[in-house]
Amino acid sequence: MLIKKPDEIKSSELTDESVYKSRRRFLSAIAAATGLSIGGGYLLSGNAVGKPESNAKSDDARFADLPDGPYSTDEEVSEYSDVTTYNNFYELGTSKEAPARNAHQLITQPWSVTVSGECDKPGVYNLEDILDKQPLEDRIYRLRCVETWSAVIPWVGFSLADTLKRFQPNSKAKYVQFVTIHDPENLKTQNTRVLDWPYREGLRIDEAMHPLATLAVGMYGRILPNQNGAPLRLVVPWKYGFKSIKSIVAIHFTNEEPEATWNMLQPSEYGFYANVNPAVSHPRWSQSKERRLGEWLKRETLPFNGYAEQVAGLYSGMDLKKFF
Repeated sequence: MLIKKPDEIKSSELTDESVYKSRRRFLSAIAAATGLSIGGGYLLSGNAVGKPESNAKSDDARFADLPDGPYSTDEEVSEYSDVTTYNNFYELGTSKEAPARNAHQLITQPWSVTVSGECDKPGVYNLEDILDKQPLEDRIYRLRCVETWSAVIPWVGFSLADTLKRFQPNSKAKYVQFVTIHDPENLKTQNTRVLDWPYREGLRIDEAMHPLATLAVGMYGRILPNQNGAPLRLVVPWKYGFKSIKSIVAIHFTNEEPEATWNMLQPSEYGFYANVNPAVSHPRWSQSKERRLGEWLKRETLPFNGYAEQVAGLYSGMDLKKFF
């Protein structure tokens, strides 16, 4: 499967033109609600999204024209309706359909991220501070769930590495941990013991600094819907989807491998690295094939989800069956 560089692919090749042509209506609502100016001049205009329920219904809100990010795939993009109604976000329910149905439970404004640990600039950063002067891009990546379904999604995002560098991690920062919002008053599933809340994930610092690693604030040229991890989520396309943590409220730099929710719950099934590897089966199912959303027939799963050329060097000398 072909991976193109930014100057080789146009947004119009990737999805319905109507999604992209009307991008010039998008961020006035966020700007009005938070005073936000994002993306180094890329603004939004469109319908208000101040109320949490409308964040999941932002069809008339688009980002302004954006450049394509690195390593965008030329594969057919999955349908927006599929990606926003079939996904995992246990905070909003444990079925695939529950997150869309319960999206109103997630309150996304105001939003801040606490930065701590082995860095020189810890603190509590408002979302607008994180996004300030951060250039946004369309990043069209494959997503592969550990449950063997997959999708191709045009994210609106920016470099994770550039963001982390702003906090100036020191030489002791070998890993970085991310934490999802914990709000059991509104996120009803967090009143159960289905997971050890809050949801946590982590990356080795060199993984986090790879140019593929992305922080996303939108998808399909639109504001990120609540059920897909609004207002800020991680996208690490060469790893199984549970590594791409949603609704981030904390970033912690550490010199030790951090806690990661599914790895803590069942380490024999969900490794810390969670790199897509068709040669390593889940204890309860094969990982050799996957079903793309919107398709009936399965396709072959690619090592590192098709990004081996870009990321395999990160794991040179490691036993990929042992460190799964």
